[in-house]
Amino acid sequence: MSKITFYEDKNFQGRSYECDTDCPDMHQHVSRCNSVRVESGCWVLYEKPNYMGYQYVLTRGEYPEYQRWMGYSDTIRSCRTFTYNSGGPYRMRIYERPDFQGQMMEFSDDCESVQDRFRSKDIYSCNVMDGYWTMYEHPSYRGRQYFMRPGEYRKFSDWGATCATTGSFRRITEF
Repeated sequence: MSKITFYEDKNFQGRSYECDTDCPDMHQHVSRCNSVRVESGCWVLYEKPNYMGYQYVLTRGEYPEYQRWMGYSDTIRSCRTFTYNSGGPYRMRIYERPDFQGQMMEFSDDCESVQDRFRSKDIYSCNVMDGYWTMYEHPSYRGRQYFMRPGEYRKFSDWGATCATTGSFRRITEF
């Protein structure tokens, strides 16, 4: 079972909302989100209702202010939990062109710099075969985040990105 608590103010102060399941619209529970405590499970937070907008992947821990989860503002409007039960391998293929065309490279481990390993900073399509991953806009796991569950992503907008630039990615291993 997953459990997360959202707080309107920094350092776990102010009005709070405790959640143990997906929530497509949190506006009725909290007007802003400045701190979060993840007691169990893994969560994806979204800046807009219905799982839209910027994404933030959080694992168990305390986040006393939104910058700690690399948030751009105190706006969180929806969230969903996820689990990974297989415990098996992680596999993802990235491509330099849409629709799985062009140069391809398969990964089973974290990548701190896409440009260093793939010789390009652009990923136009991706096939996540096993495991859950987080893609980041910049190298060293910084910038906007994109939650990647198993599936085919024929173009970068399929995973919520507005451009193909990807700086790094890593496996989500804390469940």
